Amino acid sequence: MQEMFPVVDEQGCITGAATRGECHDGKSMLLHPVVHLHIFNSQGDIYLQKRPEWKDIQPGLWDTAVGGHVALGENVEMALRRETLEELGIDLRGLSPERLDTYIFTSARERELVYAHRLTWDDPIHPSAETAGGRFWSREEVLATMGRDIFTPNFESEYRRLFLSPSSD
Repeated sequence: MQEMFPVVDEQGCITGAATRGECHDGKSMLLHPVVHLHIFNSQGDIYLQKRPEWKDIQPGLWDTAVGGHVALGENVEMALRRETLEELGIDLRGLSPERLDTYIFTSARERELVYAHRLTWDDPIHPSAETAGGRFWSREEVLATMGRDIFTPNFESEYRRLFLSPSSD
Protein backbone atom coordinates (compact mmCIF):
# COMPACT_ATOMS: atom_id res chain seq x y z
CA MET A 1 0.00 0.00 0.00
CA GLN A 2 3.05 2.27 0.22
CA GLU A 3 4.16 1.78 -3.40
CA MET A 4 4.36 5.21 -5.02
CA PHE A 5 2.34 6.10 -8.12
CA PRO A 6 2.47 9.26 -10.20
CA VAL A 7 -0.66 11.38 -10.01
CA VAL A 8 -1.54 12.79 -13.44
CA ASP A 9 -3.93 15.17 -15.15
CA GLU A 10 -6.29 14.01 -17.90
CA GLN A 11 -3.53 14.46 -20.52
CA GLY A 12 -1.14 12.25 -18.57
CA CYS A 13 1.12 15.03 -17.28
CA ILE A 14 2.46 14.31 -13.80
CA THR A 15 1.07 16.66 -11.17
CA GLY A 16 2.27 14.85 -8.04
CA ALA A 17 2.70 11.49 -6.38
CA ALA A 18 0.71 9.35 -3.95
CA THR A 19 0.83 5.90 -2.41
CA ARG A 20 -1.13 2.94 -3.73
CA GLY A 21 -3.29 3.19 -0.63
CA GLU A 22 -4.09 6.85 -1.24
CA CYS A 23 -4.97 6.18 -4.89
CA HIS A 24 -7.24 3.23 -4.00
CA ASP A 25 -8.93 4.54 -0.86
CA GLY A 26 -12.22 5.42 -2.56
CA LYS A 27 -12.03 8.99 -1.26
CA SER A 28 -9.21 10.84 -2.98
CA MET A 29 -9.98 9.53 -6.50
CA LEU A 30 -6.48 10.61 -7.54
CA LEU A 31 -6.00 9.98 -11.25
CA HIS A 32 -3.07 7.60 -11.80
CA PRO A 33 -1.81 5.84 -14.96
CA VAL A 34 -2.13 2.13 -15.73
CA VAL A 35 -1.21 -0.04 -18.70
CA HIS A 36 -3.29 -2.79 -20.31
CA LEU A 37 -2.11 -5.21 -22.98
CA HIS A 38 -4.58 -7.28 -24.99
CA ILE A 39 -2.83 -10.29 -26.50
CA PHE A 40 -4.34 -12.01 -29.53
CA ASN A 41 -3.06 -15.05 -31.37
CA SER A 42 -3.00 -15.13 -35.17
CA GLN A 43 -6.40 -16.87 -35.18
CA GLY A 44 -7.94 -13.83 -33.46
CA ASP A 45 -8.42 -15.41 -30.02
CA ILE A 46 -7.75 -13.18 -27.02
CA TYR A 47 -5.62 -14.28 -24.07
CA LEU A 48 -7.09 -13.56 -20.63
CA GLN A 49 -5.51 -14.04 -17.23
CA LYS A 50 -7.39 -15.30 -14.22
CA ARG A 51 -6.98 -13.09 -11.17
CA PRO A 52 -5.79 -15.01 -8.10
CA GLU A 53 -8.11 -15.38 -5.13
CA TRP A 54 -5.70 -13.38 -2.93
CA LYS A 55 -6.17 -10.16 -4.95
CA ASP A 56 -7.98 -7.40 -3.05
CA ILE A 57 -9.85 -6.24 -6.16
CA GLN A 58 -11.97 -8.67 -8.22
CA PRO A 59 -10.38 -11.95 -7.07
CA GLY A 60 -11.02 -15.04 -9.18
CA LEU A 61 -12.32 -13.19 -12.24
CA TRP A 62 -10.91 -13.30 -15.76
CA ASP A 63 -9.19 -10.10 -16.89
CA THR A 64 -7.04 -8.42 -19.52
CA ALA A 65 -3.86 -10.38 -20.33
CA VAL A 66 -1.65 -7.73 -18.72
CA GLY A 67 -2.66 -4.90 -16.45
CA GLY A 68 -0.64 -2.87 -14.02
CA HIS A 69 0.21 0.49 -12.59
CA VAL A 70 2.84 2.84 -13.90
CA ALA A 71 5.28 3.31 -11.02
CA LEU A 72 6.72 6.65 -10.04
CA GLY A 73 9.74 7.25 -12.30
CA GLU A 74 8.48 5.01 -15.11
CA ASN A 75 6.91 5.96 -18.41
CA VAL A 76 4.08 4.02 -20.06
CA GLU A 77 6.38 1.93 -22.26
CA MET A 78 8.62 0.96 -19.34
CA ALA A 79 5.60 -0.09 -17.26
CA LEU A 80 4.12 -2.09 -20.15
CA ARG A 81 7.39 -3.98 -20.66
CA ARG A 82 7.85 -4.61 -16.92
CA GLU A 83 4.28 -5.79 -16.33
CA THR A 84 4.26 -8.07 -19.40
CA LEU A 85 7.49 -9.74 -18.34
CA GLU A 86 6.38 -10.06 -14.69
CA GLU A 87 2.91 -11.41 -15.41
CA LEU A 88 3.39 -13.53 -18.54
CA GLY A 89 7.11 -14.00 -19.08
CA ILE A 90 6.97 -12.19 -22.43
CA ASP A 91 9.93 -9.93 -23.17
CA LEU A 92 8.72 -7.03 -25.32
CA ARG A 93 12.22 -5.85 -26.29
CA GLY A 94 12.20 -5.33 -30.03
CA LEU A 95 8.39 -5.46 -30.18
CA SER A 96 6.05 -2.51 -30.53
CA PRO A 97 2.58 -3.21 -29.15
CA GLU A 98 -0.03 -1.04 -30.84
CA ARG A 99 -1.57 1.64 -28.62
CA LEU A 100 -5.32 1.36 -29.04
CA ASP A 101 -6.72 4.02 -26.74
CA THR A 102 -6.14 6.21 -23.72
CA TYR A 103 -9.14 6.89 -21.50
CA ILE A 104 -10.22 7.45 -17.91
CA PHE A 105 -11.76 4.53 -16.02
CA THR A 106 -13.59 5.33 -12.79
CA SER A 107 -14.81 2.83 -10.23
CA ALA A 108 -16.15 3.31 -6.71
CA ARG A 109 -12.60 2.95 -5.46
CA GLU A 110 -10.28 4.72 -7.92
CA ARG A 111 -9.70 6.72 -11.12
CA GLU A 112 -7.21 5.42 -13.66
CA LEU A 113 -5.78 6.87 -16.84
CA VAL A 114 -5.69 3.69 -18.93
CA TYR A 115 -3.20 3.19 -21.76
CA ALA A 116 -4.61 0.21 -23.69
CA HIS A 117 -2.40 -1.74 -26.13
CA ARG A 118 -2.63 -4.76 -28.42
CA LEU A 119 -0.10 -7.41 -29.43
CA THR A 120 -0.33 -10.48 -31.66
CA TRP A 121 1.57 -13.38 -30.04
CA ASP A 122 1.76 -17.04 -31.03
CA ASP A 123 4.67 -18.15 -28.86
CA PRO A 124 4.24 -19.82 -25.45
CA ILE A 125 2.93 -17.76 -22.54
CA HIS A 126 4.23 -18.49 -19.06
CA PRO A 127 1.91 -16.92 -16.47
CA SER A 128 3.58 -16.07 -13.17
CA ALA A 129 2.32 -16.42 -9.61
CA GLU A 130 0.87 -12.91 -10.00
CA THR A 131 -1.93 -14.65 -11.93
CA ALA A 132 -3.98 -17.82 -11.48
CA GLY A 133 -3.14 -18.87 -15.02
CA GLY A 134 -4.73 -17.93 -18.29
CA ARG A 135 -5.90 -19.10 -21.67
CA PHE A 136 -7.02 -17.95 -25.09
CA TRP A 137 -10.74 -17.28 -25.60
CA SER A 138 -12.51 -17.08 -28.96
CA ARG A 139 -14.62 -14.00 -29.70
CA GLU A 140 -17.71 -16.21 -29.48
CA GLU A 141 -16.71 -17.48 -26.02
CA VAL A 142 -16.11 -13.93 -24.78
CA LEU A 143 -19.45 -12.69 -26.10
CA ALA A 144 -21.34 -15.67 -24.63
CA THR A 145 -19.70 -15.15 -21.22
CA MET A 146 -20.04 -11.38 -20.87
CA GLY A 147 -22.45 -10.20 -18.18
CA ARG A 148 -22.20 -13.43 -16.17
CA ASP A 149 -19.78 -12.21 -13.45
CA ILE A 150 -16.91 -14.25 -14.88
CA PHE A 151 -14.94 -11.31 -16.34
CA THR A 152 -13.91 -8.18 -14.48
CA PRO A 153 -16.14 -5.18 -15.19
CA ASN A 154 -12.99 -3.37 -16.35
CA PHE A 155 -12.28 -6.02 -18.99
CA GLU A 156 -15.89 -6.14 -20.23
CA SER A 157 -16.05 -2.36 -20.51
CA GLU A 158 -12.74 -2.15 -22.35
CA TYR A 159 -13.56 -5.08 -24.66
CA ARG A 160 -16.81 -3.40 -25.66
CA ARG A 161 -15.03 -0.06 -26.13
CA LEU A 162 -12.13 -1.42 -28.22
CA PHE A 163 -13.36 -4.52 -30.00
CA LEU A 164 -17.14 -4.27 -30.35
CA SER A 165 -17.37 -0.78 -31.81
CA PRO A 166 -18.75 -0.47 -35.36
CA SER A 167 -15.21 0.08 -36.67
CA SER A 168 -14.02 -3.27 -35.23
CA ASP A 169 -16.59 -5.42 -37.09
